[in-house]
Amino acid sequence: MIKTIPEKAFMFLKELARNNDRDWFNENKPEFKSIEGEVKTFFNELLIRMQEYDKIEKLKMFRIYRDVRFSKNKEPYKTHISGNYIRVKPELRGSYYLHIQPNASFIAAGFWAPEKDDLLRIRKEFELDASEIRTILADQHLKSIWGELEGEELKTAPKGFSKDHKNIDLIRKKQFVFTKNFTDQEVLSADFIKEVDTAFKAIRPYFDYMSEVLTTDENGLSLIEN
Repeated sequence: MIKTIPEKAFMFLKELARNNDRDWFNENKPEFKSIEGEVKTFFNELLIRMQEYDKIEKLKMFRIYRDVRFSKNKEPYKTHISGNYIRVKPELRGSYYLHIQPNASFIAAGFWAPEKDDLLRIRKEFELDASEIRTILADQHLKSIWGELEGEELKTAPKGFSKDHKNIDLIRKKQFVFTKNFTDQEVLSADFIKEVDTAFKAIRPYFDYMSEVLTTDENGLSLIEN
């Protein structure tokens, strides 16, 4: 199995950024398909490692083609290769993301676009008691790898919540995401797969907590049908 990202992936993506049109891509499509296959093999090798400490329902590799219907940017191709590792539902929530792009590679984990009911449930939990999530977010091992919790947030309190609540900094969030950036040199190194795997493993306490919140009601009773 391929355990490194090939340098030619970066070379191709840089060329694609300079020649983002259908004629150039179609002419070079065989090379892209070969590179895409090698990168996908790396993603699958990472999946095998992740299955040792988590239950991943599937790996979703995103297509190179952009949906330009509602975008001002009409360039037809993405200039990155990425994939999403989706945990087994309904008992496990959250997903992992790996993004390969020249000078802009990163990994992410968390909740990008929580459904309306899930977002309300998370906010209600933080309104009731945020001590456990704050302990998790303050963990030095987690912070040393991922830093701080990120994500878009409201400027004020969401409807039905007090703007003066002691946990309003968490309640007003719309996303609950961690990200970690990598240089091109780091991505191409033999240790990259280990670094990503270690980071994903370190996020488990956060995922375990959020999964428990999203599979129980405010009284702690399970919402999963047996």
